[in-house]
Amino acid sequence: MGQEVSVSYQAVKSKVYKLIDALVEDIKSEGDVQESVKRWWKLVHPADRPVARKYLLEVLQKSNASLEAITVGLVGFKEFEAVRDLESVKASKMQRPTSQAQVASM
Repeated sequence: MGQEVSVSYQAVKSKVYKLIDALVEDIKSEGDVQESVKRWWKLVHPADRPVARKYLLEVLQKSNASLEAITVGLVGFKEFEAVRDLESVKASKMQRPTSQAQVASM
């Protein structure tokens, strides 16, 4: 095999976080991320794959738990809800003149 990659916990975490960041920043699509993971996996020596799998699943589990904690925390956070309510009010105010103009032109 040509090039092999490190399968330390830190290396796996770094790879996953770089892919997440690339997806968030619209540098890569979901398909690109999936292909990157497949290419990375092929570079992992077969003898190291059980450890790489363990680390990868741990990092993904912790990442998902982190996103869930953020989501749950924001849903129950009144200041966050207030921003959503304010945005709804602004959106309805922006639509109202258009509706009134349409009624006036009829």
